[in-house]
Amino acid sequence: METDDNEIPDVNNVFKIEPYQFEPLRAEKSCDDRQNSDSEDSDIDDEEAIQVEQRLHNTAWCECGNCSSMTTMEECVCCAEIDLVHYKTETADQEIHCIIEHESFIANCLNRHVLHVCMYEYLENVGPFDDNDPIHEIYRHIAYRRFVRWIWHRLGRHNRKILPSCVVQKIRETFPSEQYCGFRYPRV
Repeated sequence: METDDNEIPDVNNVFKIEPYQFEPLRAEKSCDDRQNSDSEDSDIDDEEAIQVEQRLHNTAWCECGNCSSMTTMEECVCCAEIDLVHYKTETADQEIHCIIEHESFIANCLNRHVLHVCMYEYLENVGPFDDNDPIHEIYRHIAYRRFVRWIWHRLGRHNRKILPSCVVQKIRETFPSEQYCGFRYPRV
């Protein structure tokens, strides 16, 4: 059954559809509302400041016993606080309390031979390192990538995860450097 374009009614005219017709209107705040929201924001800021103090200057947040205080609050995360990481510790063959005790972590993220082979794959896919980069920094970078691959599999471009403090400290201890940059969000 063929229809002629002239037989199809114009839906916009029949139903009076206008763009943005069902969008919510912006509510204007009165002066009283603004003052109340400012006081609520200051309460939230005070709570955030307390959380920052608790995370940065002690390790009471650590459940595994291997974490140390990091330079920023967002980096102060224990392996037990990340569900996928905690699941790996629970499903391990032997009873472990921290992800750095897991045999797969040791074999994949701390083994120099594994990291050396992964370095060639990295060079193929991403490109060369700077010739001035010490091998410890390269291995540390690849160890972080291998941990992410092991836990989250593939994240995709510009997606990053904050690694547990215990993992970062163990990798830094194994591949030391004079200077560390810490976690950075990607530049988009």
